[in-house]
Amino acid sequence: MQNQSFVTEFILLGLSENSEVEKILFVAFLLIYLATVGVNMMVVVTIIYSSALLGCPMYFFLVFLSLLDACTSTVVTPKMIVDFFYNRKIISFECCMSQLFAIHFFTGAEVIVLAAMAYDRYVAICKPLHYSSIMNRRLCGTLVGVAWAGGFLHSIIQIIFTLKLPFCGPNVIDHYMCDLFPLLKLACTDTHMLVFLVFANSGSICIIIFSLLLVSYGIILFSLRTHSSEGRQKALSTCGSHITVVVLFFIPCILVYARPTSAFFFEKNTLIFANVVTPLLNPMVYTFRNKEMKNAIRKMWRTFTVVSHEY
Repeated sequence: MQNQSFVTEFILLGLSENSEVEKILFVAFLLIYLATVGVNMMVVVTIIYSSALLGCPMYFFLVFLSLLDACTSTVVTPKMIVDFFYNRKIISFECCMSQLFAIHFFTGAEVIVLAAMAYDRYVAICKPLHYSSIMNRRLCGTLVGVAWAGGFLHSIIQIIFTLKLPFCGPNVIDHYMCDLFPLLKLACTDTHMLVFLVFANSGSICIIIFSLLLVSYGIILFSLRTHSSEGRQKALSTCGSHITVVVLFFIPCILVYARPTSAFFFEKNTLIFANVVTPLLNPMVYTFRNKEMKNAIRKMWRTFTVVSHEY
């Protein structure tokens, strides 16, 4: 068969075919999306508004983490919300490929940002005397640049071999979004090698980086035994937030992409958690467990309140 696609659009089955259930899901996911964008943008504005926080590498990385979470949710959730109004959920071939590229671009960049945040905590706790010289602005900017470049490289690899797949007839995707494994099931060719490539590009990266992050946090926690009680408690609180976010991000990715077969019954539910719920939980974990963030939010809110009263 010629390596050519005859499909111009795909039909998404979505999360449910029950209209009553879809109404409930519409309200739930609309509220989640609005909260996700609102909370993440609040974190971004708060850190940028507070020069003291923005000058700290940890919060500098947190700005980009929040931006990536907001973008990840925006790539997936609005389309899913609109589709709840339609019995026939259609996405064009071009939009499908764009969604596939965007979701892997933002999540690929987030992997590197999380690794950079872990390295920042390692230097802060294990090498405190050299922290300011190591985690300077140049290094932080370089790490963020590497994150964007890494996300682009990861995503472009995915999209190149997906565009080469021959879609010659079947166009019904049992999913709420365009992703690799659902598309591989529709390809009119043997996809066993492509499943392996997905594992090599996405699954192995998730496993390796997740393992390295766990080892780094293990080293950090082990080194805390020499710290004072107050310093240990503060470091544990910060590391606890980081570890929570890392687990929330990597576990769903490993479950979906780090497997030898494209068959996974809970794939839709797992990716809903990863792409819709986790972007809301991440800023809440950092905000509600961080005194500096809460104080900065109160200060910014008081300033905005005073300014609004003057007008």
